Amino acid sequence: MNPQLLALFTAMAWGIGGYFEKKGLHLGGLSPQVGITIRTAVALVILGIASFPQWKTISQAGPKALTMMVLGGGVVAGAVGMLCFYAAIKGAPLNQVMPIAFTSPLFGALMGILLGGEPLTWKIAIGTLLTIGGIVVLTT
Repeated sequence: MNPQLLALFTAMAWGIGGYFEKKGLHLGGLSPQVGITIRTAVALVILGIASFPQWKTISQAGPKALTMMVLGGGVVAGAVGMLCFYAAIKGAPLNQVMPIAFTSPLFGALMGILLGGEPLTWKIAIGTLLTIGGIVVLTT
């Protein structure tokens, strides 16, 4: 499937999911920590089933690749990022939290440029500035 279409579906899932997560936290009087635990437990089951045929590749990945996945995906994005996100959506309106929270592509692009050797083009620079400008407009 087209990567840009998949990215759009990602944005839709995260935006729509954020709405229901916020509602669930407030309706249930749940803490952000409990909310993210419920989300992660459900995701673990679904993703475990979906990835089962590929589990054998884990032993072939090597320690460096697995360390990157554990630290980047499990600790930084999975735990720290999601705990911060849940605390934010519990404490503020979605229309203020989501535009800021989903500036993650800016940080990903910056990491790619600084550490990944990806080029900084005029398109990326202008797109970054427009994104930041849009976020300022939405959140002030």
